[in-house]
Amino acid sequence: MTINKLYDVIIIGSGPGGVAAGIAAKKAGADDVLILERDIEPGGILLQCIHNGFGMEILGKDLPGPSYAHRYIMEAEALGIEFLTETMVLDISPQRKIYATNKKYGILEIQARSIVLAMGCRERTRSQIQLPGSRPSGVFTAGTAQRWVNIEGYMPGKNFVILGSGDIGMIMARRLTFEGAKVERVLELMPFLSGLSRNYVQCLLDFDIPLQLQHTVKRIIGKDRVEAIETTRVDDSFKPIHGTEEIIPCDTLLLSVGLIPENELSRKAGVIIDPVIGEAATFIFAFKVPTAASYPA
Repeated sequence: MTINKLYDVIIIGSGPGGVAAGIAAKKAGADDVLILERDIEPGGILLQCIHNGFGMEILGKDLPGPSYAHRYIMEAEALGIEFLTETMVLDISPQRKIYATNKKYGILEIQARSIVLAMGCRERTRSQIQLPGSRPSGVFTAGTAQRWVNIEGYMPGKNFVILGSGDIGMIMARRLTFEGAKVERVLELMPFLSGLSRNYVQCLLDFDIPLQLQHTVKRIIGKDRVEAIETTRVDDSFKPIHGTEEIIPCDTLLLSVGLIPENELSRKAGVIIDPVIGEAATFIFAFKVPTAASYPA
């Protein structure tokens, strides 16, 4: 692969949004489209989502995540879109210049007429929701556990408690059960389910995994490894209700407590971030396409 000095469109992130943006740009008339991806292959989060549920609306087929991603990656490649994997973008200038590092090519400096930011989100961690207790091993985000089990072939524990009834948390409750683990409980701070009802039925009810609404983790117990967690019921103001505490023995706590947009590059690029929701408030920078005369040949 030859790296050009100038591209019509450069997309950062090869997940479903990034690949779709590349296909749309190519069909709209962009000549040179490049998608940058930090992982070893394109596809983004879909690669670890091996459960079905993708493609019904668009393709009329119920596909697992990798198969769904593969269809669009093949379409993108057929259109002449280039993928550069194992590439970490370090910086973006307001003049649409991208600085990145790649295992094969080293430090790259690439000019783009237009940049699409499709970096996705990262999961909230224990520190961001301020869970009290000791700091043993065995506390992971649900997405991390999903990658370990589905891609790396590694089981993070045997007895689980999951905090958060989001779709990833419920899907992992079922996935871990398939692998022989015991999911003791799914806890949800809110008085309602935060994921899809379909996943509640197929992932929790069908496998007799208890769900407790208006419950949270009060304390993590354990020195070297999680030994148990203390749960508590909360009132309508999310304050713990004294006397409702329960100790649940387990060796692993999974967190499915929301996502945070990847905004570091967006801020460097000059994109205005909404201070309330933490997402981009404008995409004028990302989609403004100067004329070819603005750059040297």
